[in-house]
Amino acid sequence: MTYVLGIDSSTQSCKAVLVDAASGEIVDQARASHPGGTQVDPAEWIAALDKATDGLLKKADAVAVAGQQHGMVALDKDNHTVRDAMLWNDVSSADAAAALVDELGGPKKTVDLTGSVLVASFTGTKLRWLRDNEPDNAQRVSKVVLPHDYLTWHLGQRQEFTTDHGDASGTGYYSTRERRFLPELAEQFLGHSVKLPRIAEPNEIVGRTSSGAAIAAGTGDNMAAALGLELQPGDVCVSVGTSGVASAWSKESVHDENGLVTGFADATGAYLPLACTLNGAKVLDFAANLLGVDHHGLSEMALAGNSSVTLLPYFDGERTPNRPHASGLLTGLRTDTTREDFARGVVEGLLCSMLDAIEAVEKAMGHKAKRVLLTGGAARSQAMQQLAPSIFGVDVILPAPGEYVALGAARQAAWALSGEDAPPQWDLAGTTTHSGEANPETVARYQKLRDLTASF
Repeated sequence: MTYVLGIDSSTQSCKAVLVDAASGEIVDQARASHPGGTQVDPAEWIAALDKATDGLLKKADAVAVAGQQHGMVALDKDNHTVRDAMLWNDVSSADAAAALVDELGGPKKTVDLTGSVLVASFTGTKLRWLRDNEPDNAQRVSKVVLPHDYLTWHLGQRQEFTTDHGDASGTGYYSTRERRFLPELAEQFLGHSVKLPRIAEPNEIVGRTSSGAAIAAGTGDNMAAALGLELQPGDVCVSVGTSGVASAWSKESVHDENGLVTGFADATGAYLPLACTLNGAKVLDFAANLLGVDHHGLSEMALAGNSSVTLLPYFDGERTPNRPHASGLLTGLRTDTTREDFARGVVEGLLCSMLDAIEAVEKAMGHKAKRVLLTGGAARSQAMQQLAPSIFGVDVILPAPGEYVALGAARQAAWALSGEDAPPQWDLAGTTTHSGEANPETVARYQKLRDLTASF
């Protein structure tokens, strides 16, 4: 039997799944925690990877790493880290991002050049921050790689730095239109030229582990999740975790000058346009805490309530739409409003916010979604499952709970091992479909509140 190992090196932990390459069945798995914070010593990621893969890696015929996107791993000429890695969620470079967009000629020209409007999460903005705030460290930088690149290099006995098109597309110095790095931009951002990893093809074997396992190119976490879910044309994947993400498979490069949609490449040779919200499952956490119930109780209350309360869930500002200084707003309260009505308004408000992300992706691609895949921690809520079709206006597919980022990395490893032109087809066990009548009235109330408060 042939086994492949998929590794998800996320912000919070490293998860490893050992998978039957023929069927996609998970036969074993393990995890190890990462330290908190927005700046982390990459040695901590290696320690967690080694712990999570202990006993699994030697059983694998191939392995791939999916990593948190955007993180800046700056290395000197001897491949030693110059400083702690700056992660995607480090917003120190927000001012640098705005300055670089202006420097590149504005949002339209930036999108035309790179596929996305630069924001603080992008690697290139962190290079500019480093130049301006730590000039001595900046001068020492010889190479810049991404988190998954660094771990792939470690697994490959530290031979060659490689990346893939998906993760490279989140740096800010990559052209999605031309599918290549733009080293001149990296030089412009940092102030001097640096070496960038070689971009491998999606099904390429880039090295071997010490035990002889083939190493696939790896990719970013969003790209791996799409691969694990086997995202198809016409699908939109909505993941509601710490943040909310709507992403879709696209044959063509997508360029949204409004900045709501990032035009990523995916892990297959196609593209993954993506819109992100800042307020995800924590909206449900807020409501459950306020009502003094657990998440199951919140779900039961929401399903028992009426659609009369409208929540704009911008508790910590918002990215889609771009309202960094916004806060939550609640309307529709009357003396006969119940706790159940409030709970329903919270769930519907979160779903309406995700609809904004879906519609941003649809507009950027030029066509509507045929179905929506609902994933992430909040997808476990019965209220989210049952109410989503009425808000989204299409059938909602609920994959079984699982580690889809790690599974996507495993699927990529199996693909590279096979030598085939396309990834293997694995059945997604336990998938269910939810249908329901559209609820345009609730959506209209939400959109009216959203538009009336644009200047808040």
